[in-house]
Amino acid sequence: MKKNIYLDYAATTPCDPEVLKSMEPYFSEKFGNASSIYALGQEAKKAIEDSRLTLANFLGAQPYEVIFTSGGTESNNAAIKGIVYALKDKGNHIITSAIEHHAVLEPCKFLEKQGFKITRIKVSEDGLVAPEDIKKAITDETILISVMHANNEIGVIQPIAEIGKIAREKGVYFHTDTVQTVGHIPVNVKELNIDLLSLSAHKFYGPKGVGALYVKKGVRLESFLQGGDQEKGRRASTYNTPGIVGLGKAIELCQERMEEEARFQTALRDRLIQEIPERIPEVYLNGHPKLRLPNNVNFSIKYIEGESVLLSLDMMGIACSTGSACTSTSLEPSHVLLAIGLSHEIAHGSLRITLGRWTKKEDIDSLLECLPKIVEKLRAMSPLYEKK
Repeated sequence: MKKNIYLDYAATTPCDPEVLKSMEPYFSEKFGNASSIYALGQEAKKAIEDSRLTLANFLGAQPYEVIFTSGGTESNNAAIKGIVYALKDKGNHIITSAIEHHAVLEPCKFLEKQGFKITRIKVSEDGLVAPEDIKKAITDETILISVMHANNEIGVIQPIAEIGKIAREKGVYFHTDTVQTVGHIPVNVKELNIDLLSLSAHKFYGPKGVGALYVKKGVRLESFLQGGDQEKGRRASTYNTPGIVGLGKAIELCQERMEEEARFQTALRDRLIQEIPERIPEVYLNGHPKLRLPNNVNFSIKYIEGESVLLSLDMMGIACSTGSACTSTSLEPSHVLLAIGLSHEIAHGSLRITLGRWTKKEDIDSLLECLPKIVEKLRAMSPLYEKK
């Protein structure tokens, strides 16, 4: 019998039933436009502000520092472009890392074509950014540093507090993409010295199409959608009330369950890190073995293509990934795996396994049973393995 095992929570998460239930009234009987002054509109407005307060409390921020967006990609674009356009009279230099999500790298590439200078900091073989490298890269023209909290492919958690401290000492704004961390590990903007932060609800059991951008009080940021006065004029658009309500409920549930879930997922993660290389020869962990998300494991499997492994697993009812869902149709190897020093050949053989709220011990048992057989079968057909 074909299984139904989902192990790609870094790509997206199922909407929690409690989240869905909280959203339902705002599609029908509580459908008012939150910008309207009559009771139906103000009911929607209150629901939005309640969600804003819930998220702000989770982040250690103030409600007025939270801007609702359509998700992580918009938040990243808004933060990066909003800062550099607001501060272009002060400088034209941005520092980021070589392993950022494309939602950060592509805006930087776009700005580079407009004359801005981009420094992409290299990472170690473990996937870590060295704060000292950030410090050395800062010039009198630097106006923004953007380094992700944890990588979406290899799960490595970066030394954000140290980088943020350096940025603050140098008077440079610091942005971090927390799309993979909010709802899974503690994220406090004060403790991490963050000026701007991006997040997306569908990564922590909320709905797709809604996210948020934290902007610290006093940070200069150009408005990124014109046409209305929503979000204090920074992001014009009719409020996605059901989505925002869902985001608020999702973060509320994460606040309650995060510690217990992280403990359980870490145990399963460490089991995979230990047992997969024991069961399959020439399989290597990508990223730091400990400084990584509780739910993320990424391996390189020599002599086979990652896509072949995925298709074989899918035939058995197990869903995993080779990397970022945003680049899964690309024939190019992962820029993250190349950045940590893997060859093109080995990078093509990557497998990302990410756990979540509904992952069970039995799911890991099934994966550990299936994966060695799949690898053995694929290697038997591989000319690369034959030449070994």
